[in-house]
Amino acid sequence: MTSMSNIIAAGVATLVVTIALVLMLTKVILNPATIDLVYLLLFLSISGGASVGLGFLAARCRLPWWVKSLRSRMIAMSATTALLVLFNVVATAVFLMFLNKQDLLLIAGLLSFSVGVSIFVGFMLSGPTARSVKAIAGAAERMSDGDLDARAQIESLDEIGDLASAFNAMAGKLQASIDHERDLEEARRELISAVSHDLRTPLSSIRVMIESMYDGVVSDPETVRRYLATTLSETERLSRLVDNLFELSQIASGTLELHLETALMQDLISDTLESMSAQAVNRRLRLQGAVDDELSPVTMDTQRVQRVLYNLVQNAIRHTPPDGSIHIRARDIGAEVQVQVADTGEGIPNQALEKVFERSYRVDPSRSRESGGAGLGLSIAKGIVEAHGGRIWVESIPNRGSTFSFTLPKAPRGVSAFLPA
Repeated sequence: MTSMSNIIAAGVATLVVTIALVLMLTKVILNPATIDLVYLLLFLSISGGASVGLGFLAARCRLPWWVKSLRSRMIAMSATTALLVLFNVVATAVFLMFLNKQDLLLIAGLLSFSVGVSIFVGFMLSGPTARSVKAIAGAAERMSDGDLDARAQIESLDEIGDLASAFNAMAGKLQASIDHERDLEEARRELISAVSHDLRTPLSSIRVMIESMYDGVVSDPETVRRYLATTLSETERLSRLVDNLFELSQIASGTLELHLETALMQDLISDTLESMSAQAVNRRLRLQGAVDDELSPVTMDTQRVQRVLYNLVQNAIRHTPPDGSIHIRARDIGAEVQVQVADTGEGIPNQALEKVFERSYRVDPSRSRESGGAGLGLSIAKGIVEAHGGRIWVESIPNRGSTFSFTLPKAPRGVSAFLPA
């Protein structure tokens, strides 16, 4: 209601200003009698008021079928404007006698010519706009039918063209969002499949061994001890998988809690070398580490960053053939400390570099789960590093090796480093 009142007020104000301007010009140029100015005022008020009123009615009422399209409205607007000018000139000349007959006929002819030209110009100018509107409507209809590649062709360089551009941008974002949802759904299915396999294998093994001991099929102490040791190992494997899933769910939901402290990266690397050296020796691999002199302390959750190092080194051990090498290095790169885990393994194809950190993604799907795991380690490492405000990435040359790198922010100046007891 307020909006309509504002529109009416603007229309009346426009009418008053234009009438005052016409009267002023008429007085200055023609200097007519006062009665003629009064008649002109009455005529302009009636003509202008009727025109403004028709405009309001056209905006609020149902229009005839032949002026319902955008193009017909633009043509009608051009014709109406020209006809209104012609009517006002002829009417003022006939009733107020401001022009002689010859001048009136000449001006009427010129204005009639202008009416025809204005209709043609309106028809031509409305073409690109009308086609853009139809293109948007057609693209929207195709999208509603499931064609996510539908786009509106932009022809007009006006607000309708901007609308078409906005529609195309929206369609692109919608398509990207749907593609992302599909990728997530596919990743969820792969994760469930991978985890189901990793759960089923140790559970089946545990069940067989327990049933054998329970039924008395296995009774000698040595075999029972071996079965119990295997059962314990499989149980620990299940526990690690459950822990991975729980940590991954925290990362995905943004609820991962970090216990930040200031610590030295060289201490974590030293612990990693000590813990993983046995695995490397069993695979006939050389595991080495190096740290730049006077490496700055880092603000981090030491246990979780240690987990990142373990995951990266274990991944390198799995994918490096015997007699290869794995090298851990930490260096200062300005506001951050960068850690690299480089191996001389099989490498990663270029098309897989952006996917290795996705949940359950495995470069070689045919690789056995015994050696490849559920594919959660790198995804967890990525989540932990990003939760610290750092970055993680990989560079690789197929058949020559890979280098996994991550960064962590330095501790503020003047803060001493320590590790918890």
